[in-house]
Amino acid sequence: MHSTPRTHAPLGDGPVLLTGATGFLGMELLARYLERTERTVYALVRARDQQEASARLRAAAHEVVPDAERYDGRLVAVRADLQAPALGLSRGERDALAEQVTEIVHAAASVEFTLPLEEARRINVEGTRAMLELAERCVARGGLRRFSHVSTAYVAGTHRGAFGEDDLDLGQDHRNTYERTKWEAELLVRVHAETLPVQIFRPSIVVGERDSGWTPAFNVIYAPLKAFAKGATLPLMPARRASPVDVVPVDYVADAIFALSARPDGAGRTYSLAAGPQASTVGELIDLSAQTFERRRPLAVPPALYRRTVHQALLHRSDGARRRWLERGEVFHPYFALRARYDTTRARDALAQEGISVTPLPGYFDRLVGYAVTAQWGRRPLTRVQAAAEAQRRRPRVAVPPAGASAGAAAAVAASAASAAAARHAARELGQVRARA
Repeated sequence: MHSTPRTHAPLGDGPVLLTGATGFLGMELLARYLERTERTVYALVRARDQQEASARLRAAAHEVVPDAERYDGRLVAVRADLQAPALGLSRGERDALAEQVTEIVHAAASVEFTLPLEEARRINVEGTRAMLELAERCVARGGLRRFSHVSTAYVAGTHRGAFGEDDLDLGQDHRNTYERTKWEAELLVRVHAETLPVQIFRPSIVVGERDSGWTPAFNVIYAPLKAFAKGATLPLMPARRASPVDVVPVDYVADAIFALSARPDGAGRTYSLAAGPQASTVGELIDLSAQTFERRRPLAVPPALYRRTVHQALLHRSDGARRRWLERGEVFHPYFALRARYDTTRARDALAQEGISVTPLPGYFDRLVGYAVTAQWGRRPLTRVQAAAEAQRRRPRVAVPPAGASAGAAAAVAASAASAAAARHAARELGQVRARA
């Protein structure tokens, strides 16, 4: 069983300003500030007008916490736009926020891999710049205690080998405009570390919750999982079996940000919220998927060779929906042949003091699959609240290896009789869903 994080007082009890509150990670953070503190939460929400902003924020709250209306008195939507100059806020609105806010958590970003570079920069870089300028207003009024910036482990780009928590520019390239602009945004935040109490968090691939599997987003590793589920895997797969597939459950990431942003010693530090040495390999993910859905294991082929041969041939022979599916999946190919290893020492040591630890993927894989099947891969999603109730009804949890166990040991646990039973149950659920479809 994964560790239960401590509930503790944050840095002061003043209002917190949250961006990305209607997104996946942002909703999880919103739940923690509502349920574990008494603080007022201001949330920047993109909308046509204030009424729509308030409605979107209320909907997000109802998505993640039971009886969300009880928090209406300390949940405030602020209509804003990260792409607009000064966030689309008047001077008076910015000053009013600066007078109130004691902490900023900047979790909003575009996670699209294929946006044109300038569009991605407007959101991820210029949006961060505007948030930093707002933070400077807060500091000028003496109230800001922390600016927490959510970056990504993939600022490491094409780097090979160890990538430390203080590393940023090691001459690496980037695979897409998401990685590039998140790297540029982190550079910008680091420049402001001289004058602002900044803190940087780098999650890797964020997947559903450990206990319920809940997620509103089905991308990256969910793409091959869905292919396994539908029996649509090919004999060859663009991947390196030995490459790490570094995924972390969203509740781990949210717990970590919530806890570490409250630590007085956290300012000026970067924390890698990746699985790191606990990461499974691509080969282990393939084996787990094949076992769960009772499919044949595809042969892993280096992505560059796959693109030049198999992928091009498939595109040439496909049309319509199949061709679009192949094209959409191409952007994820590099993430199954990574060479970087993310050092998580600082984060791991700090989080151990808070009672928080990462769970290896095999320890909750069956629950990711179970929720994806129940939600029909996003066609019939549940709220987080509904997913938690469904998880209680479903199968018992499988054994999880101790925190120090290797990824290989974790895979062995996943292959145990208990895990096999859970896998067969997920496959049966899949069959029932397919029969209803």
